[in-house]
Amino acid sequence: MKILGIGNAIIDVICKVDESFLTKNNLTKGTMKLVFDEKEFKNILANLKVEKTISGGSVANSIVGLSQLKNDVGFIGKISDDNFGKKYEKGLKEENVNYFYEKQKESLPTGTCLILVTPDSERTMCTFLGIAGKINENDVDEKIIKKSKLIFLEGYLWDEGEPKKAFEKAIKNSNKVAMSLSDLFCVERHKQNFLDLVKVKLDLTFANESEIMALINARNFNDVITFAKEIKKHIVVTRGDKGAISIFEDEITEVKAYKNLSIKDLTGAGDLFAAGYLHGFINNFSAEQCLEQGTKLSSKVIQQIGARL
Repeated sequence: MKILGIGNAIIDVICKVDESFLTKNNLTKGTMKLVFDEKEFKNILANLKVEKTISGGSVANSIVGLSQLKNDVGFIGKISDDNFGKKYEKGLKEENVNYFYEKQKESLPTGTCLILVTPDSERTMCTFLGIAGKINENDVDEKIIKKSKLIFLEGYLWDEGEPKKAFEKAIKNSNKVAMSLSDLFCVERHKQNFLDLVKVKLDLTFANESEIMALINARNFNDVITFAKEIKKHIVVTRGDKGAISIFEDEITEVKAYKNLSIKDLTGAGDLFAAGYLHGFINNFSAEQCLEQGTKLSSKVIQQIGARL
């Protein structure tokens, strides 16, 4: 297998609602709210008519993108043996992704992101991580990791305790390992751990400009280039309208961003960029071709609703 992804298994549940539903449930239109109380989440879900479900999560989105580019890929993510868990597994298999997880009845339900669409097409999200964030080392099969050319991890998954042990087991048994820093909040929360990973354990790191600058307390982007050259690791940074850059040892490669796009939804832009880049990387493309593939996919996905091409 070429690439195995390990990440939060979150099912996206798309529902149409009216404005009053948001008000009634204290949701602010256009934002994403993390819900930690299972009862509160179930109360919101109880009054909804489900339009569509998509097997999501950051790394899962990337893995599906890689599958659509005809790569042999797999995914490990923790779900429960419930209705949404069954739909999650089925959704990945329909995208030709090998799903390496034996679901069972859990104390928490399958991780869910409610995507509430109001009549003006605005999306308001409400996420309950559920069992997704409880992945542990027993959920990670080292034989499957060793058979994969590369594993792809997400910063969202990192947490002290059981998820950290799962992370470390995956890295220890991998041939090559790539990781996305995921978001600025993750970087600030786990800065020292992430810095150690980038410097020592990762072969390839994906970040946007603000994430990588926060990680190393950079004053300007030249500090990022200096840092990458010093540690001699492969770092790929997306820079919004300034394009994207790959830094590996003394080789610096840049591509420009696409212009005049009809942007509808930024969800999944980073996930699909990573899919395009990894497609090139695992198939021995040049750094420029890898960046071009990533830019092409991310440009496509932001011109539609949702994180699937």
